Amino acid sequence: MVRTRCELATKYVIPAVRALVASILVSKYGLTQVEAAKKMGTTQAAISYYLNSKRGFKAITILKKNREILKDIEDFTEAIYRENLSEEELAGALCRICRKIRDISEFKIY
Repeated sequence: MVRTRCELATKYVIPAVRALVASILVSKYGLTQVEAAKKMGTTQAAISYYLNSKRGFKAITILKKNREILKDIEDFTEAIYRENLSEEELAGALCRICRKIRDISEFKIY
């Protein structure tokens, strides 16, 4: 069975984006892992997992090299931190970021 682009994004892209968001919340905004977890709607254990790059290291490395994508992720993270977007707006922003990422040549393999 062929996997859809969204299935592949769920496996590779979204974990990398979430890892970067967690990292930015902790490093730039000074949140604890527990505070970052609350902002992201996940657990402290998940944040620890993301911060230790246990998953998606290759994808994270690719994303960090792309200034435009990294800026989009930083803006997305700021919206999460400031809580100034609805969940629907955040979901839409994440989908836009994901579509951009999937068009990066390094992600064509996914």
